[in-house]
Amino acid sequence: MDLKRLCKALLYPPIWLMIALIPVSAVLLVLSMVFLGTESVGAIVTYVLAAYTLTVWCFKIPDIINFFKNFKDENKYYLRWREDTRLRVNVSLYGSLAFNSLYALLQLWLGIYHSTFWFYSFAVYYVSLAIMRFFLLRYMRSATPGENMRAELTKYRACGWIFLVMNLALALIVFFMVYWNRTFVHHEITTITMAAYTFTSFTLAIIGIIKYRKYNSPIYSASKAISLASACVSILTLESTMLTTFSDETMTETTNKILLGTTGGAICLFILAMAVYMICEATKRIKELKKEENAIGE
Repeated sequence: MDLKRLCKALLYPPIWLMIALIPVSAVLLVLSMVFLGTESVGAIVTYVLAAYTLTVWCFKIPDIINFFKNFKDENKYYLRWREDTRLRVNVSLYGSLAFNSLYALLQLWLGIYHSTFWFYSFAVYYVSLAIMRFFLLRYMRSATPGENMRAELTKYRACGWIFLVMNLALALIVFFMVYWNRTFVHHEITTITMAAYTFTSFTLAIIGIIKYRKYNSPIYSASKAISLASACVSILTLESTMLTTFSDETMTETTNKILLGTTGGAICLFILAMAVYMICEATKRIKELKKEENAIGE
């Protein structure tokens, strides 16, 4: 009986101890690898502690799952977040608008300071994203998506025109990358973090495009199209960063230019096609609404 209680106490320690074990075991593990080697007594002790930490957290997984299930079903804030589509879109647009505006100002200042169109191009790109998100937010503050289809289609078409302007800035960025070999240089850890963020944002953007189609709201579709375009450009900057950061001189400068030019050209064509589709689709549907209104008026 005492042995059973001891095993239970070891496998199910207090939560404060489990939380404390994570940083302690992680720090000791790193220190042992750096200073003690792999065969010392101290290293073996840290390995055992790390294995114990992983074990007790694995035994805790069912409780963690139940906690989040109850949290999802009972927490009023989460329930509101899950059920209020407009709130989720607004929060996303506000956050993205703040980031785009600040980053656009930074790029503009760098362009003025260095007197180069490289930073001016990025400033135009981020200003374009900020303008589109501002238009959508301004509309959603005073109207409910789905109620005034004609107004939403007008905003949707306006975003398409702004995409065309943004595409010109993006084409200029690609030109600088290929012709003048302008790229980004970051630390390897920073580059890996960028890669994780880029692929996550790209995946979420695609999911958002598919998920929000069911609402039949051009405003929602436009907001997700902006996220997708932004994620595509992030892929281009990530590729440029990785080619520079992880370069081992096995790839020639010409090969790098071909890769960047191909990716950049494909992204420019994709955004151009998306812009043309948004303009044509919105124009077509606005004409159909006008015909329906005229038919009702007669």
